[in-house]
Amino acid sequence: MSMSTASPVRRLLGEPERTAIGASRAALLLLAVGFGALSAAGTDLSLRTQMIAYLVGMVALNLPHGGYEHFSNLRRRGLPFGARYVALYLGFVASFVALFVVAPLPALALAFGTAVAKGGHGDLRVMDALVGTDHLPTRPQRGLAALVRGGAVMVVPAVFWTETYYSFTGIMLGVFDGQLAGPAASNPEGVTTALGAAFGLGVLAHLGGGLATSLRSTGGVSRSWLLDAAETLLLVAYFALVPVVVAIGLYFPLWYSLRQSARSMVVEQEQPDRTEGVSLVVAWGVLVVGALVTASVATALWTVAPNPLAGGSLLSGAVAFYTIFVCVIAMPHVVVGEWLDFGRGIWYVP
Repeated sequence: MSMSTASPVRRLLGEPERTAIGASRAALLLLAVGFGALSAAGTDLSLRTQMIAYLVGMVALNLPHGGYEHFSNLRRRGLPFGARYVALYLGFVASFVALFVVAPLPALALAFGTAVAKGGHGDLRVMDALVGTDHLPTRPQRGLAALVRGGAVMVVPAVFWTETYYSFTGIMLGVFDGQLAGPAASNPEGVTTALGAAFGLGVLAHLGGGLATSLRSTGGVSRSWLLDAAETLLLVAYFALVPVVVAIGLYFPLWYSLRQSARSMVVEQEQPDRTEGVSLVVAWGVLVVGALVTASVATALWTVAPNPLAGGSLLSGAVAFYTIFVCVIAMPHVVVGEWLDFGRGIWYVP
């Protein structure tokens, strides 16, 4: 595209999708360095401040991204697609809420698994479009890459922020009168050590395998492997240095959402037109209805939860409840978005 025919945004920023990717890297790097410096100076951020940062990141910055993705998706699809999308979405929401009611611990385990899948597979799609994956030619390599990137979100904080991690896990379970059981309750340090060791081996296998492939195919170190290695290590450093509540609260808006937005820009350039669709007015109507449905899900979850604030303070209870709420609406985003729109390769998640 020539600069003379480019949009005003593209003329101003060059390639906005590249800018978004760069911004995501810069954001996590600055946070990792900043919190690393605070730790080295013996300064800790109060838990109250961490929880406020979490809520700002997840509510004010991240949730609107999910609404935009719904709007973008449904505006370019016919009404039959929209009907199937909404029906499947609500069905998964209801099933997930029911699982939390009857079996809180398995439901929370599924929620954590969803976070790993969302972060890992979503990032893999971004790599395909904007970073490069020529060093990951096989399904096992791609699967390991997704597992490592997504695992960083859940495993690394558990290793480096064990007490806070398990404390909030207990509070989240308390929303539905659940509690930790098995080795996670009796020996959390042992479980965390085992998970950390397995994750470390996974990182080494992922980076080592990618490097070996790069050397075989190009005779040197490929650019895609260098970027992959740098981003993978950045994620590990970020979740190791930034307190877990802040790290998770800011990861999704500053890394995940920015990069998915960049991926969307690339897809729009590749597939700018569709033969079927709905009007802008109808699409905005769908967006408004979606907002009302989201509010209804939150209200229903609050109603069926025995202890919406888990018997804790307003702030800690809000963090726990909102995290469960996000898990409830994120899982169907992942499943339905991938199932019905696999061709675009974007996961519509908040």
